[in-house]
Amino acid sequence: MNLLDYLPTVPDFPRPGIMFKDISPLLANQRAFHFAIDQLYDLSHHYDFDYVLGIESRGFIFATAIAQVSRKGLVLARKPNKLPKKVYVESYGLEYGSDTLEIQQDILPSDAKVLLIDDVLATGGTLLAAAKLVKQTGATVAGSLVLLEITELMGGEKLTKANIQSMALIQI
Repeated sequence: MNLLDYLPTVPDFPRPGIMFKDISPLLANQRAFHFAIDQLYDLSHHYDFDYVLGIESRGFIFATAIAQVSRKGLVLARKPNKLPKKVYVESYGLEYGSDTLEIQQDILPSDAKVLLIDDVLATGGTLLAAAKLVKQTGATVAGSLVLLEITELMGGEKLTKANIQSMALIQI
């Protein structure tokens, strides 16, 4: 199954010049979504991890599914002011601006090994920010998985330079 058939490009979203990959059709198609989760789960076997961290918001979808099938705990990296307890905060750059993620300070044990999951790896800023949050808790980043990597933006190289091993189900 070619998952790119279910990931149309939307030009000029969210800003002019950005070629946005829409995951909605993939999620809406039961066969494609099931196939994607199965493939991501297979890739997860390359890592030794205790927890899955999903990155707001589309990363939550894939992280929840992988946590469920792998029988691991699920942790959320949220946008600001969404978590009820003390948080660690990390700001980062995007292809089209900047943003911030937060994680609860007491959510991970210091000996935890965490697999980061997001939908798309573009510039790498989001995954690098999530990795910094995990490190602030004292836990270790086991690696990262994404549905799609846009290789021309070289985010994977930034992760490698930061000693974060990453795997993408699809590379374009």
